[in-house]
Amino acid sequence: MPSKISMSPEGLLNVPEEPIIPFIRGDGTGVDIWPASQIVFDAAAAKHGKKIAWKEVSAGQKAFDESGEWLPQSTVDAFADHLVGIKGPLTTPIGGGIRSLNVALRQLLDLYVCLRPVRWFTGVPSPVRHPEKVDMVIFRENTEDVYAGFEVEQGSSQAKELIDYLNSKMGFNIREDSGVGIKPVSVTGSKRLIRAAIEYAIRKNRKSVTMVHKGNIQKYTEGAFRKWGYELVREEFSDQAVGWDDCDGNPGDKILVKDAIADITLQQVLTRPEDFDVIATTNLNGDYLSDALAAQVGGIGIAPGGNINYVTGHGIFEATHGTAPKYAGQDKVNPGSVILSGVMMFEYLGWDEVANDIVKALEATIADKVVTYDFARLMDGAKQVKCSEFGQEIVSRL
Repeated sequence: MPSKISMSPEGLLNVPEEPIIPFIRGDGTGVDIWPASQIVFDAAAAKHGKKIAWKEVSAGQKAFDESGEWLPQSTVDAFADHLVGIKGPLTTPIGGGIRSLNVALRQLLDLYVCLRPVRWFTGVPSPVRHPEKVDMVIFRENTEDVYAGFEVEQGSSQAKELIDYLNSKMGFNIREDSGVGIKPVSVTGSKRLIRAAIEYAIRKNRKSVTMVHKGNIQKYTEGAFRKWGYELVREEFSDQAVGWDDCDGNPGDKILVKDAIADITLQQVLTRPEDFDVIATTNLNGDYLSDALAAQVGGIGIAPGGNINYVTGHGIFEATHGTAPKYAGQDKVNPGSVILSGVMMFEYLGWDEVANDIVKALEATIADKVVTYDFARLMDGAKQVKCSEFGQEIVSRL
């Protein structure tokens, strides 16, 4: 019988044999990539005697066309009530109101971790010589930083009032014709994000956690993020992890926690990717890093993501690319981002055998050079297949 996922008093997910999982098909190419992904999910689950009771909910253009709302409360309630869900790409409405539906869901459910694993799959075309050296997991803070949306428009009365206050009371020197944004970075937000990254590194036997920041310039936000991270290591993880400065660079058998400036990090993930393992970073830095790393392993079309609150148990897993509306309905685009986001979802549920089988089947399909157009045009001797056919090819290799 289908039933809801719940959270135990000990903070563990209780996952039934047939969990009810809400999903958003997605706008644009969601019409293609969701069905191709769902057949993979269902086949992999069935192989291990499990089943998903899918519950469709709406957001984005489809929801707006049906109800006049971009993000209906019923959709938010469904994700809140069922704890775990998955979604395709969503249209971001232009103009007033919600700037980003993805950001809105993260903030409404306090999904403070944006989890982005980045690794290379054998055979995937890459612009770098050694994509196999990229094996990183990014923990991007999801609720603060400039994404909090605290900004005022240039020329507005609010902007004038804020600028006058900052200039007169704080001694700032902000031009009168500026738009102004506020960048909050808190102890709470920083420590819970870094805590999740270290706990992940412990669970997965990873070697290091790198805090990426721009603290050399933004000393009281990004610099504080770094400082609070090292405090956290000493306060809560001294038996399992150690900060760089506390071990002279030799962590022994403990996880090494270190830090790096954001701009040099974007260079070193190219030149020395083997030096990075788990990365914990602020919101905007995480956005840049996630997409830059995805490019090294084949592009954002095959990059998965998840938004998680490890305390409440809520998790929404999602395609990390846009809606690509000009390709919608053409049965053409790569469904890899949704499929691999499903892999993350199954791992989160504790269905590791289901997740592992999907990864193996996906790798085998790509290794056989059976791929969608985005990869086929970059590979010699590839067999180009439709989006739906790619899903079926993966199923055949499960």
